[in-house]
Formats: sequence, C-alpha cells, structure tokens
Amino acid sequence: MLHIPPVSAWVARFAPLVPKTAPVLDLACGSGRHLRHFAGRGHAVTGVDIDLQGVGDLAGAEGVEIVAADIEAGPWPFAGRRFAGIVVTNYLHRPLLPVLADALAPGGVLIYETFAQGHQRFGRPATPAHLLQAGELLDAVRGRLQVVAYEHGEVASPRAGVVQRLCAVADLAPVAALGGSPEPHPVPAP
Repeated sequence: MLHIPPVSAWVARFAPLVPKTAPVLDLACGSGRHLRHFAGRGHAVTGVDIDLQGVGDLAGAEGVEIVAADIEAGPWPFAGRRFAGIVVTNYLHRPLLPVLADALAPGGVLIYETFAQGHQRFGRPATPAHLLQAGELLDAVRGRLQVVAYEHGEVASPRAGVVQRLCAVADLAPVAALGGSPEPHPVPAP
C-alpha cells in the first residue's frame, strides 16, 4: 500500500494564494502529496518526477498530468508553459531555480521548502549539493519575484532538521502610491 505523507504545513498555508482552478506544477512530486492537495482544491495539476511509482494511481485521473522526466539531466519538459503555482519540497537542483521563476504565469506563486546547511547533523541529505546556503532562495528570486514569506532555521517537526522556506509571487509591478514598490500580497496565518 502506498504511503502518502501529510501535506507540508508551509505548502498548505500558502496554497490559497494560488489563483483558484489555475494550473499547478509539483516538481519532483514523489508520492504526489502536494499534487493531490492542489487537485483536491480544484486545480489542474501536473506532477513531474524521474520515478512515477508514487503517483501511478493518479494516471489518467481528470485534471491530472503525470510526466516522467529526468529534470536534472534532460531538457526542461515544460518549455513554453506557465503555471499559476509551482511547489517544490525536499528537492534541490540549483540550475532549475531561474527556470522555475520563468515558468510562473504573471501573479503565479512559487512555494519552496527544502533542506539547508546545518541539516547534515540530523541526517540525509548531508552533501552541500543538496543543502541551501543561508539566504539562497532569497537570492534566487531577488528582482524576479516578490517575496511573501521566508524562513530559514532549525525545525523539530515534521522531523528535526534545518530548512529554508519561501513563498514568492510573480508580481513586481510598481505602484506609484507605494513609492514604486509592488502591491503587497496577503500573508496567511500559520
């Protein structure tokens, strides 16, 4: 029987910022916990992973697209497509960070949560290639997306570790009344 972990609290918190029914991409979707969450919210969803065993039960489901792709070695499988939401958890491949920002539709939301330096004392992943540096997600979106929320630190739940989390919106349109800053987006309560 397939074990599906609970939805990340970070993802659940910021999911309402994704425009209703708009398409969502779950990158490195694994068991599809976030794919399932957004499908349950009425979104058309696309999940991509190198191994689709965890989402095999969703193949052919209405509003669900499952793509087998090696997103680290192969070409980006969504060239020319835009998503209203992109979710990435427990996964890092740095060359994709600018690609993800480009794949957001105007007003689209990037929800990202993965491991950071310091996590190695808690277990895997433990190599620098799989651990974000302090502020790395902020640097990746600076000047491209508006940051709604960011966290970096040690957590005890759902398992002990060091994580970095970001929610950012593809909306940098300047507002004159705000001195040229973009219109702020709501920050959902934790």
